[in-house]
Amino acid sequence: MSTLVFLEHRGDAIQKGSLGVLSKAASLDSDTSALLIGSGVAGLAEQAAKYGAAKVFVVDDASVEKPLPQPRVDVIAALVGQHGFDNVLFQGSVLAADIAGGLSARLDAGLNWGLGDLVMDGGELIGKRSALGDTILVDVAWTSTPRLGLIRPGSFEPTESPAAGAVENVSPQLQDFSSKAQITLQTTEESSGPSIEEADILVCGGRGLGAPEGFGQLEALASALGGAVASTRAVVDSGWYPYPTQIGQTGKTVAPKLYIGAGVSGAIQHKVGMQSSQVIVAINKDANAPIMTFADVAIVGDLNNVVPALTKLVQERKG
Repeated sequence: MSTLVFLEHRGDAIQKGSLGVLSKAASLDSDTSALLIGSGVAGLAEQAAKYGAAKVFVVDDASVEKPLPQPRVDVIAALVGQHGFDNVLFQGSVLAADIAGGLSARLDAGLNWGLGDLVMDGGELIGKRSALGDTILVDVAWTSTPRLGLIRPGSFEPTESPAAGAVENVSPQLQDFSSKAQITLQTTEESSGPSIEEADILVCGGRGLGAPEGFGQLEALASALGGAVASTRAVVDSGWYPYPTQIGQTGKTVAPKLYIGAGVSGAIQHKVGMQSSQVIVAINKDANAPIMTFADVAIVGDLNNVVPALTKLVQERKG
């Protein structure tokens, strides 16, 4: 069995989620290759090798500089045809979803999405995903190869497992129609800290904050801890905090070392997005809130008193 993992990058770094997928794939299949596409990406090949890539295909060309899906479909389809990969895996993102959908149509291949885990069973790759409102996990399979899989963000933590990392440079052979779409403008949201997918520490706010102004104290705590601020769907739907910070079934899946939930009820839709956190701390006035049943540390109290006190304590400890 052979596996190809598409790696997304931002600037001069491969995204953490992509490296997590690569690590997982390499743990299941020693014949795992990675693919880097863009302009000026050749220097990232060494990084991919550290996380289990036996071979790194590098498409470093100005024609694929912009993050458009169709040219990437062309490249991956050609590699699958040349090397016969059994599996092609992606870290879930807007770009990856577009690529995977186009690749599925191009190769007439099956695509499973929203996967939270991958296992081997009798030599076959099996995916696991949530169903019935995230109340159960189901096994999903493919009826043919190549098997295409979109992994839920935050499902796998990157683990270094150095491999050969032999680099093969590939020249893109693009279809005529692949150059029809053009990106005329790209903007990047300004951020003063790490994204919620990348942060080791998350401070998450829910409706228990009472008002959008309540996020100020969470931002102060996150800053003191060197983490990022996250939110629940109810908060986002109310316009209190931006959508990119939403954790849960319709948001992002995260797995930080420390998750602090302030005024978060812990409904199943939110739980599925953060239950892989190493340590979960809940601050809530309601001792019977669902999050209190699965938190490692449950603090029953008014978050408006607890959060500032915790921030002050952290700042004092840091000096």
